Amino acid sequence: MEKNMIKERIPDIKAIGVGFSCVDVYEKLNKFYPTGNGVDWGIHLKRLGVPVSILSVVGTDIYGEKMREALEKEGIDISHLHTAKGETCKMMMDLINGIDRVHLEAIDGVMLDFKLTEEDKEYIKNFQFMHTDLFGNVLNDLAEIRAAGVKVVMDFSTFCEDPQYNREENYKNVDYAFLSYDKEDEYIKSLLKKIRSFGAKIVTATLGENGSISYDGENFYRQGIVPVKVVNTVGAGDSYIAGFTYGIMMGWDIPACMEFGAKISAEVVTRFEPY
Repeated sequence: MEKNMIKERIPDIKAIGVGFSCVDVYEKLNKFYPTGNGVDWGIHLKRLGVPVSILSVVGTDIYGEKMREALEKEGIDISHLHTAKGETCKMMMDLINGIDRVHLEAIDGVMLDFKLTEEDKEYIKNFQFMHTDLFGNVLNDLAEIRAAGVKVVMDFSTFCEDPQYNREENYKNVDYAFLSYDKEDEYIKSLLKKIRSFGAKIVTATLGENGSISYDGENFYRQGIVPVKVVNTVGAGDSYIAGFTYGIMMGWDIPACMEFGAKISAEVVTRFEPY
């Protein structure tokens, strides 16, 4: 069932992206853009009409300025986008076959020392939904934030097979968990069940060209991709999560959330930028 985001009234919900942010730099193409898991997620939700804030850190360089400019242009609240002396986090990128992104080098910059202040945590508690990730130094704060009633959307990305991150303490304070994998097999199905057993409401794995699979503790749900001409795969997962989260905010069922996530993701991969 296709949803029309224009005709449906958006509930009184605010969202915040917290944690990792960076600039993807394609030196060979002479291109760059501000990004990050929560940044991409937030931009998509803001375009769908949801009030969004971003809480992260940028440096005192040109890339920090560009991050602020890009988010302000989207109408996103950056009152808690901190600035620290130094370089904005950068991901040096390349493309294989013109569409698949490759990380050449990560330059942590000011993200290396980022952590939430007490004031940051109190600010986050004003929101109904928070998106975060493994690399924004927020994991130790999730229990407090979730206890305040904030629904936590966590992007575990491709690290579901990494023992450093595939641990109970990283799963138990999450409401909606998202993973990236490549196919539906017994491993991913058992992992979805395990993560769900730690308390998440819904656990979803995006599977690239094989679509996505979700588990709610009782049933598995499956969604295929929307066939399009792919320009760049960057941002596909973040946009899917944004579409899925929007569906949750609107009170849709899981299949409708998955379908909308696939639709938003398909729109993103047809262009170079991740939003």
